[in-house]
Formats: sequence, structure tokens, C-alpha cells
Amino acid sequence: MTVDLSQIVKAYDVRGVVPDQWDESLAELFGAAFAQVTDARAIVIGHDMRPSSPGLSRAFARGAAARGVDVTEIGLCSTDQLYYASGALDLPGAMFTASHNPAQYNGIKMCRAGAAPVGQDTGLAEIRALVEGWAAGDGAPALAAGPGTVDQRDTLDDYAAHLRSLVDLRTIRPLKVVVDAGNGMGGHTVPTVFAGLPLDLVPMYFALDGTFPNHEANPLDPKNIVDLQARVRAEGADLGIAFDGDADRCFVVDENGDPVSPSAITALVAARELAKHGGSGTVIHNLITSWSVPEVVREHGGTPVRTRVGHSFIKQEMANTGAIFGGEHSAHYYFRDFWNADTGMLAALHVLAALGEQDGPLSGLVGQYDRYVGSGEINSTVDDQAARLAAVKDAYRERQDVTLDELDGLTVTAADWWFNVRPSNTEPLLRLNAEGRDEATMAKVRDEVLALIRD
Repeated sequence: MTVDLSQIVKAYDVRGVVPDQWDESLAELFGAAFAQVTDARAIVIGHDMRPSSPGLSRAFARGAAARGVDVTEIGLCSTDQLYYASGALDLPGAMFTASHNPAQYNGIKMCRAGAAPVGQDTGLAEIRALVEGWAAGDGAPALAAGPGTVDQRDTLDDYAAHLRSLVDLRTIRPLKVVVDAGNGMGGHTVPTVFAGLPLDLVPMYFALDGTFPNHEANPLDPKNIVDLQARVRAEGADLGIAFDGDADRCFVVDENGDPVSPSAITALVAARELAKHGGSGTVIHNLITSWSVPEVVREHGGTPVRTRVGHSFIKQEMANTGAIFGGEHSAHYYFRDFWNADTGMLAALHVLAALGEQDGPLSGLVGQYDRYVGSGEINSTVDDQAARLAAVKDAYRERQDVTLDELDGLTVTAADWWFNVRPSNTEPLLRLNAEGRDEATMAKVRDEVLALIRD
């Protein structure tokens, strides 16, 4: 029997529909393969609130323990809480979550000791090959002479204490903050992290429910923050924060309910991290964050470094350069003080501290970091990604007023605008991001490129 995991083993994680695409029997094989590839003596495992998560997590633990690996289960947790445990305990880790995907999905985010990422080039391809072979009857995972132990440990308080040690909010002015957890893991972590701080917390959808009865736990989609925006206005709150399903990303709206771009949050946090580290250091940003980000980094004494889109590239570049911080347009924020891992909660604490340390509203504070007009990511379904991308390149390659680079897809840059077109790795899509010095400039280049893509 041939087992094809190509539909569920992605570039950075495992993700698919349960039980149609994967189940507990495969999870057990993934646990055995993870133990073999990491050559670990002990690992840590956590899971989110999806109905299938506890069973999949236990199966993974069985697979690893049968190979003699000691397993520490931390139970319900956010993804960045699992990264904390991996870093603090110096153990490889596995998090069972499908992040913002619908309820029928589940997945595994894996890391080596110290929260170092496991992706296609850093172990995931080997894990997939082992699981496919074993599932097809090509041998079986070798059993250890004695099984490993499986025990439980609660890391929530330690995780919260570590985050609060990195950003001091004890002396900020009182703030009223609405938090939409989307029935995801933010409902588990926020009460403990925010406890004792000068924050008037207005919780929304904190009940853990992996069926997501109120809205999808994907704040990147504007329809999923409508409730948060309305509640911020109704409460007269200082700001609103939304977390995705596994609470590793945070999205912010200001006192008017208007969304704050992740690029502006990246620039704000970069300025604070640079000040914390003596006014110097490297900051990583992907190539579709706003021009504002490298500008602010330079203005505060730092060195911006541009990377491809994707957390494995960000984390690798952070490790290579010793960067103090990294940010992506998708609201993933990475910190050297958090084992180079991404944590939306730490970014949220920075925003709260920055707002609470001054008297003005959030809209005024972030205005200095939001200097350009962006299109957001626009997806177009195409029959031939390469051909359409080539057509865009042909249209701009002879122009004297632009520069082209192909670090990730195609980026074309002029004096007053830029755009990037990237192919999706998993769907027949081209993704366009454009930015200009004003709305008219952005709209003109956006529409020109869309016409070429959709011709």
C-alpha cells in the first residue's frame, strides 16, 4: 500500500483534515519518526482546544515513548507556550494545532530543542519519508528495550512570568483593552498573562471551543474582526487585540476600531527592542512588509535585513545574524529573547506598554510607523503561474525607472511604489502585494499588475 502525505506535510508543518487525511495511527508514526530524526532522549508535547487534539497528541506521545523517549505533556497551550517549554526545558517539541484553519483540520508544528524550527530542509522531509514507509508496510519503528516515561507538567504560570519579565507593564497608565480570543487558545493564556497588570480586560469568546461557534479564528480576514471593532467602539476602549486559533499571532485595532497594520506593529516593536538593546542590532523583515519597517529600524540605529516570506526563513536569518527581532506582514513576530520563536503575546505586551507609557491614543502612536498605503495581499487564480509571472516581468524589465529582484517571486521597485508577486506553493494562485506613497499611486500600480496577472 502506498501512503502519500504530500497533501498534509507542508513546508513548515503537518496539516490536514481529521480523520480523512490523517488520524491517530499516523500521529503515532509521526511521534516515532520525530523521535528518530531528532535523536531525542526527551520531548515536550502540547495541544490546542480542537476536539481531535488530545487524541492525536496522546498517539504521538505513544509513538515517541515506544522508542524510549521520555515525554512531558503540557496539555492545553498556545503554540508560543509550547515554544517557551521547548526553550526553557531545552527539549524538542510538538504542538498539535491547525492554527486558524476550520474545526475539521488539525496539524503538528514541530521544533528541535530551544524552539529551533523543523521544516522541509531541517527534518520534516525525513520525518515524512519515515512515516510514509512505515505506513506502507516498509518495516516498522524499532522499539526500545524499555519504553520512555510520560508525565504531565503545567507551564502556563512560568510562560506568563517569562513574558512579563521581558516587558514591564506595572507602571503604565490604566488601559481598557478588548481581547477577542476567537474561542482559541488566547482564552487560555490571556487571563494568566494579564493578571495583576493595570488593564481593564474586556474578554470576547474566551471559552475554548474548537468548533469556532462565533467566527473563524483567523483575524487576518477582515470579517473575523468585525465583532472586535464594534466592541472596542461600544466600550470606549483604548484598543482591541485579536488572537488566532493557536494564539501565536496577534492583530490590533485602535481606539476607533480601525485595524493597525502588522507592518506598523513590526516597526513599533522594532523601535522598542532596539532601545532595549542599546540602540543597535539587526531586525529581520520579510520582503512584503512596508517600507516603513526598514526606515524606522535605520532611524533607531538598527540594521534591517530583508528575507523571503515564511517563518523558517525568518528564524534562520535571525540565527545567522543574531537579530534581536523579526516581523512579518502576517502578524508573526519573532524575538531573540524568546529563542528566536514567534509569539503574538509578547508583541501584544509591547503594544500595551508603548501605549500606556504615553498619554495619546493608539491611532496617534502608530501613525508615525504607518507611512505608506498598502494593498494587502490579493490572490488571483491562474492556469499557469510561471507564464503569468513571466508576463509581469516582461512588462517591467525594460523600464529604466524601476529595479527588479527575484528573492521571492518578483519584486519591482520604483521611487514612489513597489509590488511583489509570489506563486503559492500549495494552490494555483499568484499573490500580489503593492505599496505606494499615497492611495492613488498604490491603486494605479495594483490595477496595472492585476491586469497583467488576470489577462
